[in-house]
Formats: sequence, C-alpha cells, structure tokens
Amino acid sequence: MKNEFDIQDKVIVVTGGTGILGSSLCHYLAAQGAKIVILGRDTDRGEALQKHIQACGYEACFFQTDVLDLNVLHRNYDGIVARYHHIDVLINAAGGNRAGATVSPNQSFFELDMNELRQVIDLNLYGTIYPVSVFAKAMAEQKRGVIINFTSATVNRPMTRVVGYSAAKSAIQNFTQWLAVELAQKYGPQLRVNAISPGFFLTEQNRSLLTTEDGSWTERGRKIIAATPFGRLGEPRELHGAIQWLCSDASRFVTGQTLVVDGGFDAYSGV
Repeated sequence: MKNEFDIQDKVIVVTGGTGILGSSLCHYLAAQGAKIVILGRDTDRGEALQKHIQACGYEACFFQTDVLDLNVLHRNYDGIVARYHHIDVLINAAGGNRAGATVSPNQSFFELDMNELRQVIDLNLYGTIYPVSVFAKAMAEQKRGVIINFTSATVNRPMTRVVGYSAAKSAIQNFTQWLAVELAQKYGPQLRVNAISPGFFLTEQNRSLLTTEDGSWTERGRKIIAATPFGRLGEPRELHGAIQWLCSDASRFVTGQTLVVDGGFDAYSGV
C-alpha cells in the first residue's frame, strides 16, 4: 500500500529557510527524501545550512533572495527550474516583526512609526504574495503543486500591542483562502493552498520579547505560557509532521485551510 505521506523527490522551495523554524523544516524535509531549495537573505547561513544538509547525504541547494524584490525572485526561479525542471511545493516561511511596528507600554497607536509599520506589513504580506506570484507559475503550468503559507497565533487572538505583524498575518490567512479557490477553479484540484498557524516558538524575532538576558521569561513570556494549556513554548520539530502532511498526498482533498499548531493556545479562554 502506498505511503500517503511520502514526499520523496518532491522539489520543495522554502523562503525564510535560514531562520530557526525554516532551517529546522529544511533539515527534516530533506531527510524525508525531498529536494530542498533554501531561500534566504543571509548567504553565510544559507550556504552553511546547504552544506550541513548535504553532509548528511540529502539533497539541498541555497539561493540568496529578497522576498520583496521581484527581480531577485525571478532569478531564483530561473535557477531552480534550470536545476530541477519543476517545483512541487512552496513554503512561505519568511517574515518577522520590528519594534517600531509594536505599540510599547508607554506609547499610543497615534505615536507609531508608520514607516516601520509599513515595512512589517510589506515583509509578511507581500513577502508571501510575491513568491507565490513567481513560483506558483510553474505549478499552474503543470496543474499540480502545493503552497503553504505561515500565519500566526496572533490572527484569531490579536496580540496586545503587536499591530503590524498581527494585521499582516490576518491578511495572509484571507489570501490563503482566496488563492485556494482561484487556483483550484482555474488550474484544477491538484493545485492546493493551505496555511499553518504556529503558536509560540522561541525564534530570533521574539527572543527579546519573551526572554531576558539571563534566559528567564519576561512578563509577556510568562503570560503566553500561562495561556497555553501545554504550559510551554513549541519546539521547531513539532511543526514537521503538520508540514509534511500538507506537502503530501495525505492531504489531497484539503485546500484553503489553516492548520493550527499551538499547544492549545487558540482554544484557551482563561476561565
């Protein structure tokens, strides 16, 4: 009987592939037999990740990118297609936040730096839309493929003070639903679009928000853990199975959905 979760030889493109969650995914999916294309801004980290995966006997390559530069993304596309001839999966893991797009405790919304706010919204929203507009063309031509976007626990429960990131991730969830319908109706049922909504994982973007210099939890970190029934943050490997399911034929009738992986955060009312 066929293993429905098999992703052997699938060409999987991962934006934000050098981040904590992205690099963990790249390692895992490569170990499952996929051909991994790492896209990231940091060349040193990207090349080091590529070499580490290859040293383990798996297939991977790195392309330096900027998810907000269509010209760079098109060059990436040309390089990927020249190497692998097709693209099976696009995982949009690029994103992040900036302090200036967050309302500090001694600040009001009216004092926000609108330029910083725009940069966060652009990075997260257009940093998802632009890669789709470039890489999904290969999927449309072959009438099959999988797109997986990253939303956030801040979508269903907006995180106090975190305005730009929450707004952008909410838009990505809506875009995921819209795109799923658009592509299925025009290119067929083998082209699927879904999203994953991670709860709270310790990453470079939120480390200073959740932990102090000595490694203890900040007040916000303690509140998040208290609001998570599992009583802890997630570990990067705890996204692996959900992502593989969405990449594989095991989810062939699933599109337009957001899969929540959050230790119960979204379900907890606090009472």
